[in-house]
Amino acid sequence: MDGRTRHYGDFYATAHEPVRSADDRPLLLVWGNCQAEALRILLDSDPDMPLRTVRIPPVHELESSDLPHIDRLVRQASVLLTQPVRAGYRSLPLGVSDLAEALAPDATVIRWPVLRYAGLHPFQVIVRHPSDPAAVPNMVPYHDLRTVLAAHRGLGSETDWDIPVSEDGLRQAAEASLDELRRRERRDTDIVASDLFRDAGSNATHTINHATNPVLGALAQRILDYLDTGSTVRDPGRELLGGVRAPVEGRVLKALGLHGDPRPNWSVDGAELSPDSVHRAHLQWYAVRPEFVGAALERHAELIRTLELAP
Repeated sequence: MDGRTRHYGDFYATAHEPVRSADDRPLLLVWGNCQAEALRILLDSDPDMPLRTVRIPPVHELESSDLPHIDRLVRQASVLLTQPVRAGYRSLPLGVSDLAEALAPDATVIRWPVLRYAGLHPFQVIVRHPSDPAAVPNMVPYHDLRTVLAAHRGLGSETDWDIPVSEDGLRQAAEASLDELRRRERRDTDIVASDLFRDAGSNATHTINHATNPVLGALAQRILDYLDTGSTVRDPGRELLGGVRAPVEGRVLKALGLHGDPRPNWSVDGAELSPDSVHRAHLQWYAVRPEFVGAALERHAELIRTLELAP
């Protein structure tokens, strides 16, 4: 049995745990990206939770060979708790509307948002390009607009690459990030999470798309209450999405009026990386993939203007 099949044993119906196999509670199927598994762990943390869950791969890792297993679970589900996923995602029937067709008539669909907040990491962005949609830079899988602009301007790896930003610009960027999340919540979801980032303050995110346990736990509790389970989220004993932690600058905390200590370095699986080392590695990456520089400048032009990064 390969590692993936073993890790997702219940999904592939190969688990040998007698307690799980005998579990006749209604199924709560949590569907979405890597945030979904973290949320599932928290939803399942109360042993008296009246719904059972199953660990499944994130939607961006699913293949056509997984479709029979998905169909089996969806047909069993009493609740589909899903992030917005478009129909025919990755040319497979993985969207919310695709799954809804196979749900039992009395099943419930609850939509929760893709969590993304850039307040603590105002220069950090995600960039895709059709030439290689899954490509990410070396060392850390995020782009820094200051490095993007350095590559665009042809600056050398030893040239100072930081850019002064006004406190007002930092505040506007944070608010714009929340505004976008609120817009998507109004359009696509039944459960909101945008208020949770402000409540968590300087401990809201590890990266722009990896929320901390306080945010995830509050969202999980909100969902449990929405379902009227009577359950309470328990401490999972580890940081669920903390494998990669981005720097948090003191000027950002000051501009946002947040208490907390700055974080000067990246942390990747416990190893510290300096921003300068990441900057140099990304410049080298852009040198052979200049199309990502153009894509970043186009996709994030409004943020660049908000932060006044461009001359």
